[in-house]
Amino acid sequence: MAQHYVIVGAGECGARAAMALREEGFDGDVTLIGGETHLPYERPPLSKEGMLAEVFAAKTINTAERMAETGVVFRGGAEVSGIDRSTRTLVMGNGTALPYDKLLLATGAAPRRLPDVAGQHIAYLRTLEDAQRLRDVLGPGKRLAIVGGGFIGLELAASARARGAEVVLMEALPRLLSRAVPEAIAAQIQARHELAGVGLVFGDGLAGIEDGASGAIVRLKSGRMIEADLVLVGIGSVPNVGLASAAGLTVDNGIAVDRHLATDDADIFAAGDCCSFPLEIYGGRRVRLESWRNAQDQGALAAKNMLGAGATVGHVPWFWSDQYELTLQIAGLSDEGATTVRRELGDGAVILFHLSADGRLVAASGIGVGNMVAKDIRLAEMLIGRGARPEAGALEDAGVKLKALLAA
Repeated sequence: MAQHYVIVGAGECGARAAMALREEGFDGDVTLIGGETHLPYERPPLSKEGMLAEVFAAKTINTAERMAETGVVFRGGAEVSGIDRSTRTLVMGNGTALPYDKLLLATGAAPRRLPDVAGQHIAYLRTLEDAQRLRDVLGPGKRLAIVGGGFIGLELAASARARGAEVVLMEALPRLLSRAVPEAIAAQIQARHELAGVGLVFGDGLAGIEDGASGAIVRLKSGRMIEADLVLVGIGSVPNVGLASAAGLTVDNGIAVDRHLATDDADIFAAGDCCSFPLEIYGGRRVRLESWRNAQDQGALAAKNMLGAGATVGHVPWFWSDQYELTLQIAGLSDEGATTVRRELGDGAVILFHLSADGRLVAASGIGVGNMVAKDIRLAEMLIGRGARPEAGALEDAGVKLKALLAA
């Protein structure tokens, strides 16, 4: 009897895993289950190109034709209500049972919700429908209030200003991107948003949001009130671990997996935004990454390991964000660094290299117009992966090519 591999979650990770199973030569049955009725689509453009394009459309990952051609069965708009590990069966929302031989949980993450706050003018961004709702209120004369100074909020602020909407962004902490990027780069991002006319409010907590006559009224703890047509909440996300937790799988800031992306059930794997895993290049530190690259890499790796490859997670974390003409790229984990070396590339572009106490390069954070930092961040990523200990002076000197350091 043919083996049946099931993937729950049809986002970047799950969709890539389904195709990778075929690319790795698996000839059994593959079922890809998605909660949305849409074909698998890319989420990063929702806050960027999706807001700015003349015609709003999703960028599809797997077409219906490609899935049919490779024999991947896509079940969109389906709900999985439980996992029976003893019989290796999924309990579907409609009461039917779906058996599996191997199972991949690629359930992703969901926007963190504001507690005890509700209103018809409050929005979150995760789905195509969320993005369409936001697009409808972005234009001249419209007012967008954003709660949270993270990447989603900042990307949407840039998109909203490009479309002519007024924007006020509120961050309860003293600066933007406090947990994500070094202060020096956050300062450049802040300056660019201020130049674009985004109103920034720092260090003032949210007291409440209520519906007004024609929109929302945001009340801050200082007593300040901000009126808006819509309030976008971007205060982070939480991993979707409900299925795993109910099935008795270990949860630790996500579904806990080992270096092969296996859970504590040999027949169940987890990958992407929903899982936490040990990174050997950082001494086995357990992390959970929310990024497009990680979802792609882990989807492919999980497929291999479901087939018994025994490959380990070895990639260097990488993330990017586009805001206005600027592109931010980060390789590695900057909080692993003890010292920072700054390299000026000209025209405002800069890369910060983060070194551990023993001189190992552990991260690089860069910002510049377009692709100005892309090549150097890629080379830095390779240096990080090799555990390189380059001289601080060489990193600082833009005349010293990183490719030469890599060769050394």
